Amino acid sequence: MSSGHPPVIDYEGSDYQTRFWDTGGREYEDRVESIALQRLLPRSGQLLLELGAGAGRNTARYSGFERIVLLDYSRTQLSQAQERLGLGGRYIYVAADIYRLPFIPGLFDTATLIRTLHHLAEPRLALEQVRQVLRPEATFILEFANKRNFKAIVRYLLGRQTWSPFSLEPVEFVRLNFDFHPRAVRSWLAQSGFAIRRQLTVSHFRLGLLKRSLPVGLLVWLDGLAQWTGDLWQITPSVFVKAQALGDQPGSSQTGADITALFRCPECGQHPLEDHQAELACRQCGRIWSFKDGIYDFRQPADASGAGAGLLDHPEMR
Repeated sequence: MSSGHPPVIDYEGSDYQTRFWDTGGREYEDRVESIALQRLLPRSGQLLLELGAGAGRNTARYSGFERIVLLDYSRTQLSQAQERLGLGGRYIYVAADIYRLPFIPGLFDTATLIRTLHHLAEPRLALEQVRQVLRPEATFILEFANKRNFKAIVRYLLGRQTWSPFSLEPVEFVRLNFDFHPRAVRSWLAQSGFAIRRQLTVSHFRLGLLKRSLPVGLLVWLDGLAQWTGDLWQITPSVFVKAQALGDQPGSSQTGADITALFRCPECGQHPLEDHQAELACRQCGRIWSFKDGIYDFRQPADASGAGAGLLDHPEMR
């Protein structure tokens, strides 16, 4: 793992939502992931943090929550989410680095991280950040790409791949695209202050031949039945985990009436930030964070030049 600032995938300018989901033949994956979310999410809540929200594919599925913060590194993705969901109202759009979350501690009662962990070179560091902004007993829904899946096991036993699906270390099959061992993910969650309450295995039938040969509705129904085996074994390419934040430190009383009161400076941790309409200012370190086109931008200070360190533009491989 890296010693400096971890690299970040940037989907700026990407047509990922259209190319991968809308026209990419992923209806089966989308529908089975929706089932898993419905089974694991609380029925209602005050403030949900959607990490790696992208263009808002899943956001409408969080209908029981009063307010939702959509966080992504890409302003392009957040702008597409705005077109889908609208401005104002229940939704708050934030461009930020998951390794430096710009929220006050103990703020959210629920968080989700779906199809994002596989881009993280330092997953435990990200999970620790997530725990900091959650209230005690908050729900955290995590999805991860499973290296110990059935296809990988067969390929390994037949000598068609060199890496072992049984070893605990992540496998980086393309730059900043990782598969993780379920036991390693469970260990990181425990070390970061989470207790696992439920596991669901998802996308049991993610094979081109099956998707071309059988009706998608049948595959979705079968997958929905098989998901409940997740607490027994995990051999699917995707695993959903419902975890609960541990600890007895008090949560924040902020629920979103004053949006700017939710934020802290991601550089020095100072809060509250001074609200100057088009920007937020940190009195402690002097950094300025912009608010433009309905998006709070905490990636780089407004007066900083150049892109952030370690940025990579990379296509989705899953």
